[in-house]
Amino acid sequence: MTDTARARKLADRIRVVVAETLDRRIKDPRLGFVTITDTRVTGDLREATVFYTVFGDETEREASAAALESAKGVLRSEVGRQTGVRYTPSLTFVLDAVPDTARNINDLLAKARAADERVRSAAAGASYAGEADPYRSPAQGDEETEDEDEATAPAAAGDEAGPGAQRDPGPGRAPSDPGTDEDA
Repeated sequence: MTDTARARKLADRIRVVVAETLDRRIKDPRLGFVTITDTRVTGDLREATVFYTVFGDETEREASAAALESAKGVLRSEVGRQTGVRYTPSLTFVLDAVPDTARNINDLLAKARAADERVRSAAAGASYAGEADPYRSPAQGDEETEDEDEATAPAAAGDEAGPGAQRDPGPGRAPSDPGTDEDA
């Protein structure tokens, strides 16, 4: 049975240990400006995936990936030493796609802003095809006639009979059934 809280804690600890070890112990010149962004551990705590970003162009990313692969053994032994788990998880380094995705989203937002600005500039000098208010509003004379119509309209079906009038007894009952309360 997997304990997700334990896996999450171990992942956070691995992220810190790998980042500190890269900063202090790994002196590979190919290693560029690497930032450890996230770490995920499987439920059985045997494999850890470390996500990282590299500041720079594609050649620096490739060089940093090669440096991380060559330092994998040192990093794994340091993780095992500082975490104290029975089985030290194997490390897999994956270039994080978050910066590329964020850049793509920013480009799409810029395109949307430009399209909105074009629509706004086209709408600035435009006028309505019909009237400015497409909904009908009653004229002054129409309001008075509606009030008069309501006052002269017949009352609802239950209200048209007076106090002594006979009411409809409902389905299945005749109006003059003996033994009803209406006759009493």
